[in-house]
Amino acid sequence: MPMSYHGFLYRRWEFLARRHPSAVLLAAQLASLLLYPVFDGRHSGRALFGAFGVLFPLLAVWVVSRSPAVKWVAWLVAVPSILASVASITLGNDTLLIVSSTLEAVLYFYAAGGLIAYMMSDHVVSADELFAAGATFTLIAWGFAFAFLVCQMLDPGSFVNSLDPESPRRPWIELLFLSFTNLSATGLADVVPVSSMARVLVMLEQFAGVGYLAIVVSRLIGLTLARAREVGH
Repeated sequence: MPMSYHGFLYRRWEFLARRHPSAVLLAAQLASLLLYPVFDGRHSGRALFGAFGVLFPLLAVWVVSRSPAVKWVAWLVAVPSILASVASITLGNDTLLIVSSTLEAVLYFYAAGGLIAYMMSDHVVSADELFAAGATFTLIAWGFAFAFLVCQMLDPGSFVNSLDPESPRRPWIELLFLSFTNLSATGLADVVPVSSMARVLVMLEQFAGVGYLAIVVSRLIGLTLARAREVGH
C-alpha cells in the first residue's frame, strides 16, 4: 500500500528531528521571535508566549538528551519549571513567575552547556553541530533574559529605557533584546542596566558572549576550514 502524503511528511519530519534536533530548537525560538510583533500587546499574545515558555524547556531537555549532559538532571529542573510556569500564567502570581523564570534560566544554561560539550566532543563538524552553535547562542540569550526578568522582579527599576524611563519593569521583549545585543557585543541599545545586580548580570553575559565566540565558534570554524583543505587536497 503506497504511503500517504501525511505519512511521508511525518517520516521526513521524524528523520530530520532525529538527525538535527538542534535545528528544531533553533527554529522554534526564531519562530517565536518572528511571531512576537504580530501578537505583541494582545491577551492572546501573552497566552501564546506563555505556551512557548512551556514548550522551550521541553525542547531544551530533548536536545540535552542527545548530548553528553545527564538527562535526569535536565528533567529535574524542567518539570518544576513547567509546573511553575503554567501556575504563574494561570494565577498571575509574581512569586511563581520568579520561581519559574529562575528555573527556566537554569535549564537553558544547562542545555547550552550540554550542547557546548556536544560540539567540543570530537574533531569532526557535523551539520547538526552547526545548528547547535546557533541553538546554543539562543539558549544563552534566553537564559540571561530570564535572569534579567528575575532581577527586575526582585528589584524594580533595575533596567530603564530612555523612551520610557519611569516604568519600573521592562517588557519581556526588551529584556530579550538587551540579552541578544549584549551577548553578540553589538551594544546595549536603548535599554540600560542601572542597579548593581543588573550591571553584574550584563557583565557576566558580556564575558560569556566573548568566551563563546572565541572558544566554541572559532573552533568550529577552524575545524570546518581544516576539513575543507583536507578534501581539497
